[in-house]
Amino acid sequence: MKRKIITTGDGSKTIQIEDWDEQYHSKHGAIQEAYHVFIEHGLRLFQNEHIHILEIGFGTGLNALITLLEAPKQQLKVDYVGVEAYPVSMDEVNELDYCSQLHAEDHQPLFEKMHQSLWEENHAIASNFSLCKQQKDFLDINDADLFNLIYFDAFGARVQPELWTEEIFEKMFTALKKDGVLVTYAAKGSVRRALQAVGFTVERLPGPPGKREMLRAIKK
Repeated sequence: MKRKIITTGDGSKTIQIEDWDEQYHSKHGAIQEAYHVFIEHGLRLFQNEHIHILEIGFGTGLNALITLLEAPKQQLKVDYVGVEAYPVSMDEVNELDYCSQLHAEDHQPLFEKMHQSLWEENHAIASNFSLCKQQKDFLDINDADLFNLIYFDAFGARVQPELWTEEIFEKMFTALKKDGVLVTYAAKGSVRRALQAVGFTVERLPGPPGKREMLRAIKK
């Protein structure tokens, strides 16, 4: 499918799939959305811990990069697993220019290391951050009681409804430890009901710019 780099509302960039009119990040602000959904309402629930994070849709690597930047502030050691069926190219990564946008130019070598590291292997990106990228379909995830936090950042239900089903969320529920948390930009009633149907306790939270609400789900 045809892809192009576009500039979003906060000046940061994302990839748009033109055939779907769908973006990897919010067109209202890629970096703003990542911070609001995944950091403010996800990562910041944890302090002084060694945590395991699963990202559904590794994509551009923006969420992983921001997590790498924020983890030291909360004294976190992070083992990060990013699942992605269709990796982006290094040309796209370079054009997105996220380290400059985040005023983190010194992290550019680490961001490149994230994208250049071999798939299906664990890599120490920094002393407090390891990354394992897995190239597979989300339905092939079979982890159990492993993760503290899931960033659910799949393409929207409008274009890929099969990624927002009870079958997928059952796998997410199983993959989380007790009291584990799933955060997503989505807020559709069908998504909330699917999360609740598999056992999550779900709360609506204020959404990022351009969205009224988002969802956070907890495995009690």
